[in-house]
Amino acid sequence: MINELIIQNNMKKKRSVICMQLQLIVAIIIAILAVVFALQNAVPIAVSFLTWRFESSLALILLITLALGILMSLLVSVPSVIRKMKIISSQKKKIQKLEISLQKEAGSKIREEIESEEPELPL
Repeated sequence: MINELIIQNNMKKKRSVICMQLQLIVAIIIAILAVVFALQNAVPIAVSFLTWRFESSLALILLITLALGILMSLLVSVPSVIRKMKIISSQKKKIQKLEISLQKEAGSKIREEIESEEPELPL
């Protein structure tokens, strides 16, 4: 049973490493595509927002809006990530407490079994 848990843990680690590598590859591909996009869309445009006016290349404007969108989505997702981390932390603490109580209970049962198996010495 312990060997199975070790094997499952190793498999999870391998999957997470593969997942991280895949994410890195996807990020590199997106970065390369963004550079190609920026080089092909160097047309200057003017952006007006309320009283603010800004003139720059189309690619730069689009990349800035993409970055702002990513930043806003990250900011929106932060509270749920923090909540999940707190839940996981409390569950880990509960697991540790339960494991300790289980070890104590198993130890007391073993002691009881040993005491019941010991023959009583005649006086």
